[in-house]
Amino acid sequence: MLNADALSQLRQLKSDIKDNKVVFPGTVKATNGRFGFVALDEGRDVFLPPEEMQKVLPGDRVNVTEQEVDKGKTQGIVDELLETHLTTFVGRYLIKGKGHFVVPETPGINRWIFIPPKERLGAGQDDYIYCQIHRHPFKDGKGQAKVLRVLGKTGEPGIERAMTLATFDLADSWPDAVQKQADSLGESDIEARSTDREDRTSQPFVTIDSPGTQDMDDALFAEPNATGWTLSIAIADPASVIEPGSAAEQEAFNRATAIYFPGEPLPMLPDSISTRLCSLMPDVKRLALVCDLQVNNDGSLGDYSFHQAVIRSQGKLSYELVSNLIEGREDEETGALPEVVANSLDQLHQAATALRKWRAEHALLSMDRPEFRLRLDENKRIRAIEPAAQNEAHRLVEECMVAANRCAADFLRSKVDSGLFIQHPGLRDDRVDNIRALLASHAPHLSEVDANSAEGFKQLMKQADELDAEVPVKSIISRQLARAELGFEAAPHQGMGLDAYTTFTSPLRKFSDFYVHRLIKAALWDVPMKALNSEQLEALQNAQIRARQAAASLEAWLKSDFAKTLGEEPMAGFISRTVPSGFFVRLDINGLEGFVSCKGLEGKYSFDPVTLRLIHNKNGRIFQLDQPVKVTFAGVDEERRQINFQLVETTD
Repeated sequence: MLNADALSQLRQLKSDIKDNKVVFPGTVKATNGRFGFVALDEGRDVFLPPEEMQKVLPGDRVNVTEQEVDKGKTQGIVDELLETHLTTFVGRYLIKGKGHFVVPETPGINRWIFIPPKERLGAGQDDYIYCQIHRHPFKDGKGQAKVLRVLGKTGEPGIERAMTLATFDLADSWPDAVQKQADSLGESDIEARSTDREDRTSQPFVTIDSPGTQDMDDALFAEPNATGWTLSIAIADPASVIEPGSAAEQEAFNRATAIYFPGEPLPMLPDSISTRLCSLMPDVKRLALVCDLQVNNDGSLGDYSFHQAVIRSQGKLSYELVSNLIEGREDEETGALPEVVANSLDQLHQAATALRKWRAEHALLSMDRPEFRLRLDENKRIRAIEPAAQNEAHRLVEECMVAANRCAADFLRSKVDSGLFIQHPGLRDDRVDNIRALLASHAPHLSEVDANSAEGFKQLMKQADELDAEVPVKSIISRQLARAELGFEAAPHQGMGLDAYTTFTSPLRKFSDFYVHRLIKAALWDVPMKALNSEQLEALQNAQIRARQAAASLEAWLKSDFAKTLGEEPMAGFISRTVPSGFFVRLDINGLEGFVSCKGLEGKYSFDPVTLRLIHNKNGRIFQLDQPVKVTFAGVDEERRQINFQLVETTD
């Protein structure tokens, strides 16, 4: 036995070792294998062997020490768990002997996690389940999970949507307080809030949307004047019936946006508010925030003003009907329109045409790309993919919305200390040198353009559109743009070629638009509101990103399943994206995107990061953006839910 002095010396030795030990804080990064890394705060990565990776979860904040192994290499030893972020996940229920486990679907958790008997919630073999980490594995590498919800089995109708919601932690039901608030609101609230507003019910506002749309945000009306048109854009006004700081507003903030999942959207506000009480339905009184603006004959904007009003839409019109009217195709529906509505639509078309002409000359228009609509069957899987053609009516509505949003941005910039703007800086910082090299080689007359400035970027994109070069310069640049972000200060939206931009035209669908309504009302009519802080703005933006990722994930799942019906016939498409390992092809017939791997091509290819081309090392064969190709279906990578193609031939 050790005596008291020896024990004291041992404790002191342990204390000295601990005091002298060098620990590094960092974040755990998972891989497809059993090993991982810790991204240290100081900027380098430390390898985590499998036995250490068993003690942590992706995203954990830890302290690690470094241990030298063979030939001077080091590996990390997890010394302390600082915090963990991965609390819930989706997985498949597995019974192995007497053990019950979950096999996580979350990338990076490459292990089975035990589920104790009291936490199984009646789940059975091969059920997909929504779980919570019940015991972190840090102490002994043996974590535990508890089942929060059984989602269903593979093949059940709607399982893809249920798993997507759970994977991205998206709620499919309303908190009790939100539902109670929504249920308490009715037509009497519209009447009560109408008394102090402008009565615009006699003006021939109409909505133009898809036939199935119920959450109608906007209604339009235009009339000519001496120098152009007076354009009136009425926007639904949920901010007038939802109290600031209430449960419904907080839930809308948490959701950030409605998500238009195929077949069954996930709304931002309860249906009783978004599709009935605040939707600009025809033939009923509805509250609106109206932007009246002068559109000059050359398409430039003149004076504008905002008004709290009551409107009565005189028709829910489809894009097809309005397009038929614009193009002079008479039918029973166009012939039944009241003359005052038909006249307004004619003026709306003229004003929108002028607006678009001005934007084409002075700003930037987005490239038209064929769109497709997913049609689902009774099992909530894709039965058909149909073209969704953009017609003149779509462009009419787009121009009216952009014009109104430009007015809102100008108002916030001039009247509000801290607004909410959509900022787009143009090129990604890490791609600027590549773009300079691209221009020097393939468009030397543009190489001196300052693409980092708003005016320079606009000039670059306009001239790139007209280039006749051996590489698709505009497409290459477009693939290397930064993501637009929300900000409190006005800044250029370089992607649109505008010096400031925001949106307020979709308050039933986007919290940022709802919040801009609050800002306008507070500035003009002293309506109470609580301003967002920086942390809330970041949370809002992260929620928007998560919503986009969820929608993309579900679409990818459904499309990869549908792709199995494509058959063996060659299909025409074009190269939409290139990476060092191959290229993606977008099919002309249905817009599906699939991957062609370089491993399936003869010879070796090198990737040029400047031109984004794949070039054969010996014969010089090239694959580049926008290049037409023919492919056949080659299967699906089920883990990535990625469609794979095999190249048949290229067309010159």
